[in-house]
Amino acid sequence: MTAAEDVRPVAGPGHRLGAAFAPAKINLALHVIGRRADGYHLLDSLVAFAGIGDTIEAIANPSTTEPRLTITGPFAAGLEAGPGNLVLRAALAHATAGGRIDGFDLRLTKSLPVASGIGGGSADAAATLRLLTEIAPLPATAADTLRTQAERLGADVPMCLISTPLRATGIGEVIEPLPGFPPLPMVLVNPGVAVSTPAVFRGLARADNPPLPALPPVFSDAEAVAEWLKTTRNDLENPAIAALPLIAASLAEMAATNGCRLARMSGSGATIFGLFATWTEAERAAAALSNAHPAWWVVATTTAGS
Repeated sequence: MTAAEDVRPVAGPGHRLGAAFAPAKINLALHVIGRRADGYHLLDSLVAFAGIGDTIEAIANPSTTEPRLTITGPFAAGLEAGPGNLVLRAALAHATAGGRIDGFDLRLTKSLPVASGIGGGSADAAATLRLLTEIAPLPATAADTLRTQAERLGADVPMCLISTPLRATGIGEVIEPLPGFPPLPMVLVNPGVAVSTPAVFRGLARADNPPLPALPPVFSDAEAVAEWLKTTRNDLENPAIAALPLIAASLAEMAATNGCRLARMSGSGATIFGLFATWTEAERAAAALSNAHPAWWVVATTTAGS
């Protein structure tokens, strides 16, 4: 039997063959430092991954030759389950590389707000690639194509593939993992209104801003990270606020919560995060924000350390 052959156990319809977690991607800092001739912006970003995210499952269906996608969860509404969805595009990329995609369907449980600046479809695509390499391994000669598949699906997918603290440069595809990075207690808030990423980039006053300052050899704790982040910025924050002023209001409310060390927008918005020194502080802040704004998506979480 070759590595390309199906090694999955025989399972009846509805049996779960495997699952993969797609954590939220948090841009702790995001500097826009240039623009390529093809229009892509060059970035310098410090990225961490939260303990909350979506889930991808493979569900046995012996009669299918290619997976169908169903979407459930609190943010399933409005998402298309057709071939344009990044989950199915990732499955097709796996097949193109020599992996098998027959005999199962895929189920996405969407727990993260859509178009919210925290990974979303990129994280889902990366989780799908990880899942499929487990249940339907690639041929040995194609195993090194996983990163290539990720790059073709989108600039954020390679970083979501590893989902550990990192510095990303280029258009997001040049990745430097950050060993020893501490876990960060945080609160995520989304006011429930999407903002257009292309519109935010179009609103940039300039695209040749300074890169991140030098990173210390190691951060001692979450407070040290917050202090260093105060010397950085998210260059997309101001144009996002211009497009959606509600972001400014949510940032102000986060910053005013007890114990918040730093409040900032992630990615192109509209999700914002607050950093806290302890989990207890984050929980209390999340409860206060939820009580004040029951229609907002508010969650306390902790990023993964390394």
